[in-house]
Amino acid sequence: MASTVLVLTALEDVTADWVIAALNEREVPVVRADPADIGLGLSFGARIGAGASAWAGHLVTGSREVELGEVAAVYYRRPTPYAARFDHLPAQQRDFAATEARHGLGGVLSHLHGAYYVNHPGAVTAADFKPAQLQLAVRLGLTVPPTLITNDAEQAADFAAVHGPVIYKTFRGLPRDEDGHTGAIWAQRVDAGTFDDSLAVTAHLFQAEIPKTADVRVTVVGKNVSAQQIAAPDGALDWRRGDWDQLLHAPVAVPSGIEAALHSYLAAFGLVFGCFDFALTGDGDAAEDWVFIECNPNGQWGWLPDADDITTAFADILSRATEGDGAR
Repeated sequence: MASTVLVLTALEDVTADWVIAALNEREVPVVRADPADIGLGLSFGARIGAGASAWAGHLVTGSREVELGEVAAVYYRRPTPYAARFDHLPAQQRDFAATEARHGLGGVLSHLHGAYYVNHPGAVTAADFKPAQLQLAVRLGLTVPPTLITNDAEQAADFAAVHGPVIYKTFRGLPRDEDGHTGAIWAQRVDAGTFDDSLAVTAHLFQAEIPKTADVRVTVVGKNVSAQQIAAPDGALDWRRGDWDQLLHAPVAVPSGIEAALHSYLAAFGLVFGCFDFALTGDGDAAEDWVFIECNPNGQWGWLPDADDITTAFADILSRATEGDGAR
């Protein structure tokens, strides 16, 4: 019976470290690998054909080796993008090598027969689109802010006239610059008077500002639900923009109707885990006080006060997969 948990993530990942440590304490076999190490740091061979209906072979890292058929669960955390492995190559060669690695090695690792994925990379990709998130949330009965996605200045101005004040958000954030540095564009209020034809260049996400009393992060791992009310000391519109160590947290109860909708949401996308963000418009006791903002299908949670409980939830669900528990 398959018994190994394969953790796919970058070298520096404290969140994955915690889950791996919890699995080690339970004596669950774990192999950690970053697919972008393909080369001398990671080799593999996968075979399929007559008499073999699933990929078989070995994945070998600098310190570990695992037979593909022994992988019972895959914790797909945050592996390094394949392109980073080939940065030293000319653009055409880099793109070719990265694409071949993603479709070859990545294709095998995404289709290990019988393995339980937390989460499957294909499901993460599908669930990463905010238009899909908002549409599903509405269909599940969750309240969402009035939203417009457009590249048309006139439509944006009309929306702001009806729903102002208006918030602008990015869909994916800033990519790395030429020096490899990352940045961020936080959710921010925008002045409709500044809208002009420059909006035509790309897509923009505008939402009505919610008169919120608090923000809430809900982390769902399988059947486990953890929720924390979050406040920035300076009352920032977007609590993510400041020092996370200075954030104020308090546990909050999730109404049963909201909790049921979150489980349905994950099931609809084929996810096991998700980090949900809500804005509260009241004291949070009633479902109508909860306004869905977004769900990160591969979100961060290690900074939360209930990180230990979330770690245990991950270890529980991955351990059960190695024991052949189909219900998990």
